[in-house]
Amino acid sequence: MRTRRTTALAAAFLATGILTGTSFAQHQAAHESHPDRAGALVKAVREATERFKDVSVAEAEGYKLTFGCVTGPDAGAMGLHYVNFPLVGAGVLDANRPQIVIYEPAGNGKVKITGADFLLLADAWDKAHPGTPPELMGQLFHYFEAPNRFGLPAFYTLHVWAWKDNPNGAFVNWHPDVSCKSFTPASN
Repeated sequence: MRTRRTTALAAAFLATGILTGTSFAQHQAAHESHPDRAGALVKAVREATERFKDVSVAEAEGYKLTFGCVTGPDAGAMGLHYVNFPLVGAGVLDANRPQIVIYEPAGNGKVKITGADFLLLADAWDKAHPGTPPELMGQLFHYFEAPNRFGLPAFYTLHVWAWKDNPNGAFVNWHPDVSCKSFTPASN
């Protein structure tokens, strides 16, 4: 991932004296969330997705369950991704129009909204914005290389856990308190 490579590169520069400890700390701080902007993004996503508490509204607006229920062996889960493919194809960053709405299976075929995911295809983004990674209201996106478990080309993603607090942060990919235990193909 680019963040790991950037940090490794900065550490190498630090070791050779090209980068000072102070400038390394400033580099790291520049890539961390600002609490005021972080709260504003969570609030904007909550307002934009309020109507999607009812999954049938999301489906009526073109969001479709894709990938089943995404879980990890040790990091929790992401849950159910309802993807709006025309929004993915448009490649536009807008806090009010997430490309994906995320739900957690709640049993008996029910789902509960947990957040949103903003997804941009890397080739299209990089071509239009060379050297500038995507950022939304101060939050940098995560980069997923291809091949990946989703079968997608390389992409940038930003999860916003707007409806279920994540103890690891509002913008991390995995949520330790989201579970796919209640998911069955009939629950979509």
